[in-house]
Formats: sequence, structure tokens, C-alpha cells
Amino acid sequence: MHFQQLAYFVAVAEARHFTRAAELVHVSQPSLSQQIKALENELGAELFSRARGNIALTDAGEALLPLARRILADADTARHEVQELVQLRRGRIRLGATPSVCTGLLPDVLRAFHGAHPGIQLLIEEGGSHDLVRQLARGGLDLALLVLPLPAASPALTTVELLHEDLVVVSSASRPAPGQEGSVRVADLAHQPLVMFRHGYDLRELTVAACRAEGFEPSFTVEGGEMDAVLGFVRAGLGIAVVPRMVAVRAGQDLRTTPLASPGLRRTIALAHRSDVEPPRAARELQRMLLGSGPPVVPLPADGRGRAAGD
Repeated sequence: MHFQQLAYFVAVAEARHFTRAAELVHVSQPSLSQQIKALENELGAELFSRARGNIALTDAGEALLPLARRILADADTARHEVQELVQLRRGRIRLGATPSVCTGLLPDVLRAFHGAHPGIQLLIEEGGSHDLVRQLARGGLDLALLVLPLPAASPALTTVELLHEDLVVVSSASRPAPGQEGSVRVADLAHQPLVMFRHGYDLRELTVAACRAEGFEPSFTVEGGEMDAVLGFVRAGLGIAVVPRMVAVRAGQDLRTTPLASPGLRRTIALAHRSDVEPPRAARELQRMLLGSGPPVVPLPADGRGRAAGD
């Protein structure tokens, strides 16, 4: 069994077409078909059913596909690890992060890392924790910044808690926030128009669970957006939203930020990688930087707006 054969197999499995797959891997269609046939002979099972021109995976093909993807991803990682030069002059990092972490934490950290190692290519995958866990498992990421706890039945991952962060309420600068004495209780969100993230978003699940724990179902004026869209809808006065403190601090003075009253809502961000594979050297250096310094603690400004004094 050769890496090339596995690459051809994955290409056909994803394209569901031999000719298109051959174009993707830059080989002639007869050569690709011969290699697939050789792989099937070696495994003793057909990997594709080819009834009436329709290409579909057989049971054997379905079983092989995740393994082939993982083998190819591990081989690719090994290739890049070997190619890295002394002093991290060359390499790459495939980093996954939730959208709010991309907005709040990563800009400053990646700026510092790039300044120290400008030859390292940074590939960022933005997604929810569930999606990022799957990407880690299949070898598509070296590291990921996830919201704990991990989804049920997650693969074997090594996680290190990076930070604990409060959630806050943001509203348009002209719109008074609910609540009294400079803070908002979760119960104050009842009957308030909320701008809500899409399904699968960690912040959506946390906010909805907190509202239900207070005995009410939240009301949404707009739902389904990513972080930038949610902040834009709040600026337009469509409602309020619950977001991480780091995001609120960066959001700008056109948004009003109000803390949640004790005990409030908090989330834990962790740095994760596959337990059975050590991250590449460049990724280990970024990991060291993240764990060694951590994000700056930025207090909410006294005026309740989204920037610290002097920003």
C-alpha cells in the first residue's frame, strides 16, 4: 500500500468521479484507475461501486476513508516537520480557533509570533469547538483553541486550560442595557430582544442554557450570525448580545458593554492537540508562547463602553 494510492483513493471518494479526481491529483485517468485497482487487489475488497456510472463507496471504502485521510495528514505533518530548518526559519502551523477567540485573543498573539518567526506560515481554521475537534482527530490541525468542556465522545486529545473569561452583555451605544446598578442579571434578559449566534456556536449554547436555568426561553430578534455579524446587528439596534469580554473590549466605542451580575457566566478556553501525535516544532513554539505569557487581562472601562481608557 502506497501513499500515492491512498491519495488517489481519497480524491475519488471526495470527487465521486474518476476523471475529476485525476485532474485534482494531476495524473491521467487511466493511471489513477490502475492504482485504485491495485489498492483494491492488495486489500482484497472493492472500494467503490460503479453502477451505471455512479461512483459510491462500498462498506470497505467507508471503513478505509477516515484512516486514509489520517495517514495522509500524518505523513504531510511529518514531511513539514523534517523540512523545518534550524531556528524556525521555515515551517507552518495549522491552528484552529473559535470565532470569538480569533477576534479577541489571536491578533496580538499571532502578531508577536510572526514578529519573532516571520518565515512560519500561519494557517487559521475558524469554527465551532465541535468542528475543530473533528479536524484535530482527522489530522487537519496541529493545535486548536477550544471551549471546554469538550463535546461528548471526543477523540483522545491533550488539553491545557489557557484562560477563564467572563461573558458580558453588549448593546448599541444609544440603547440602555437591562438591569440596574451597572450590571445585568441573566434573569434581566427575559423579554429582551437578543441577537443570537448560529446553531453549534458555543456562546449560543451557553447563553440559552443559562436562560433556561432561570426558567425562561430567550427571545431572538435575529439569529444565525457569526461574531462580526452579531456585533453589527447589535450596533444597528436590533437587540443585545452576550459575548466574551475580550471581544467586547475590541468592539469599539459604538457599543455599550455591561458586566453580568455575580455569579455571571464564564467560559474556559483550552489549547488542544492530538494525544498520539506531538505537534510540529513551529506549533510547539506557538504553544509555548501561548501558555507562557497568556492573554493580557483588560478590565472593562469605567464608562461601560467597549474600550479601556486610553485605547
